Amino acid sequence: MNRTNTIVNLNEPLLFEQSAPGKSAYSLPPLDVDEVPLDTILDADLMRNDICGFPEISEVELVRHYVRLSTWNYHVDLGLYPLGSCTMKYNPKVNERVARMPGLASVHPMLPARLAQGNLAIMHELQELLKEITGMQGVTVQPAAGSQGELTGILMIRAYHSARHNPRKYVLIPDSAHGTNPASATISGYQVRSIPSDETGQIDLAQLREKMTEEVACLMLTNPNTLGIFESRIEEIARILHDAGGLMYMDGANFNALLGQTRPGDMGIDVLHLNLHKTFSTPHGGGGPGSGPVACREALVPYLPVPVVEKDGNGYRLNVDRPESIGRLHAFFGNFGMAVRALTYILSCGGDGLKQISETAVLNANYIRRRLTDYYDLPYCTPSLHEVVFSDKRQERQGVKTLDIAKRLIDLGFHPPTVYFPLIVHGALMIEPTESASKGELDQFIETMIQIHSEAMTEPQKVTGAPVSSKVTRLDETRAARTPVLRWLPKN
Repeated sequence: MNRTNTIVNLNEPLLFEQSAPGKSAYSLPPLDVDEVPLDTILDADLMRNDICGFPEISEVELVRHYVRLSTWNYHVDLGLYPLGSCTMKYNPKVNERVARMPGLASVHPMLPARLAQGNLAIMHELQELLKEITGMQGVTVQPAAGSQGELTGILMIRAYHSARHNPRKYVLIPDSAHGTNPASATISGYQVRSIPSDETGQIDLAQLREKMTEEVACLMLTNPNTLGIFESRIEEIARILHDAGGLMYMDGANFNALLGQTRPGDMGIDVLHLNLHKTFSTPHGGGGPGSGPVACREALVPYLPVPVVEKDGNGYRLNVDRPESIGRLHAFFGNFGMAVRALTYILSCGGDGLKQISETAVLNANYIRRRLTDYYDLPYCTPSLHEVVFSDKRQERQGVKTLDIAKRLIDLGFHPPTVYFPLIVHGALMIEPTESASKGELDQFIETMIQIHSEAMTEPQKVTGAPVSSKVTRLDETRAARTPVLRWLPKN
């Protein structure tokens, strides 16, 4: 192994462990003015007497530390990122180039609307295109994440019912729903009632009819659902809700499978959120910035959060005079840079390109499904769209479980798919390749999964002992959750 690889593959010590008294990442010329004690110009409550154990380190050590850490990252520019239900697609660099234009990247959030007409035009155009793509009549790009988009949609539903003097009591959520759905409903003041899935992996209509009463505000439905299955009876589901005065909320996390093929507004959906980072290629992960626009039918438009970007003659304005609005979600107007990236993506793809995206994503997922069905258990035989969910049922007979398979994938050069979700599948392996993967890359992933199956059948210790080539091996995740070390402190 050459010297460079040795450095890259070594475990990196903490900055605290590299620290030594007297090291510094800067040097200043001698002071040529009279020294002024800080306590004469700052209040005592603004001063810190010491920083216990703060590392002392040189510039070159500091730079090399973070550069070496950066080589450990797995990301969408490096390889296939097959996280099911997360749609980790490639982020085209043209989006980044446009978002970094000075007039877009450097605009101050406090700039008055009359001096930010181009920026407001971008937000307005994105809103209009999302209306067309979803078949809805109103859109806000203000929510800063899909989870906040969910909360926005449920708050709008509550405002709608409250205006009719009955906010209602319950929100129905399928057992295959995303984990944030119950949280959004609960925070909005509702009680959650679960609806089971039937043998096809779709919502159980008999259970829905039984639980749908005039106390139910809405159903939160992911479509396609977290099994990658399209709810083929969606119009009947909407009719059951609407006949009892309820509304249909759609979790748009899996909208990449529907892009250009069908529109939620045409299926009876009343309100939904979209994840710009999932469907429209803005950066994903790292805690943000995210963006979760919400689209709605005409009846819910009055409750959209303020401010709303509106066309005003030959220009644009931010309208805050909306008495029925649920109010502001946060400061300013949303994560503007994400809107720029998403609009760039939509315009560069065009209508035909958006349609091709969903077709390719569905084709890729079904290619994986067909190639791996002989090796991994497929708990539901209903046709898949953009993702496929396998289980570890066959491998478990040899003592190999889903987590082992995921760890072995790391050894063999791939990021694992989503594991143990959805919860209705025991030992779930949830794979979503997106449209970004080529056939060659899919074949490499498939052959690796087949290799792991073969090892599980003949040399299970190879899989249960993985990973062996990563920086760390198996972590004690239970202990880490119960006794986290949040800050390293030096020993006295």
